[in-house]
Amino acid sequence: MSLRVFQFFLFATAASLFPAGPLSGALSNGQRYRVNFVDVDGNALSTADGHVTVLVVTTPLDSEKARGVGDRVPGYCLGNPNYRMITILDFTRRHTQIGRKIATMFVRHRLNEEAKRLQARYDAKKIASSARSDIFAVADFDGTASSRLGGQPEATDFHVFVFGRNGELLHQWNEVPSAADLAAAVK
Repeated sequence: MSLRVFQFFLFATAASLFPAGPLSGALSNGQRYRVNFVDVDGNALSTADGHVTVLVVTTPLDSEKARGVGDRVPGYCLGNPNYRMITILDFTRRHTQIGRKIATMFVRHRLNEEAKRLQARYDAKKIASSARSDIFAVADFDGTASSRLGGQPEATDFHVFVFGRNGELLHQWNEVPSAADLAAAVK
C-alpha cells in the first residue's frame, strides 16, 4: 500500500470518527464528537483534544446553574491539565450585533469574578496555578456553538455534557447533575 493511499485511509477513518461540522439531532452517549470552539480569551478548544471536558450550555439567565456544575466538579480535577470545564453562553435571544463587545466584556468580567471564587478552592488544596487560566467561556451570539451540540439552540436553555479525551460523549444532563453523578462521569 502506498503512503498516499495509507494517508487517505487514515484521514477518511478519522473524519468518520470525528464529525467536524454542525451535528444534526441530539448527541448520543458513547459516540465520538470533535466540536471546536474559540473562547472569549481567544483559546482554541475542542471536545476531542485529550482532555476530559465538562461542557455546559446555558443562557445568561441560567448562569448560576453553570456555577453549580463548577462547584460540583471533583477536587482532583482542579488544576489538573487532563480536565477542563467550558461554559457556552447562548446569547442568541438576548443581544444584537451592537451588544457583542459589551456582552464579551461582561463575560470576561464574570470569569474574573469566578476565578476569585475558584482560587479559594485552589489555595485550600495548595494548587499553585492560577484559577483564571483554567476557566473557559464561549459567547455564542449566533447559535453556531450551541447548534454544534445537536438540536436547535432554542431546544433547551441548559445542558451539561461530559466528553472523554477522544471526544466520546460519556454523559449528558438537562439539569445540574449531582456531585456523585458528575464525579462518576468524569472518572
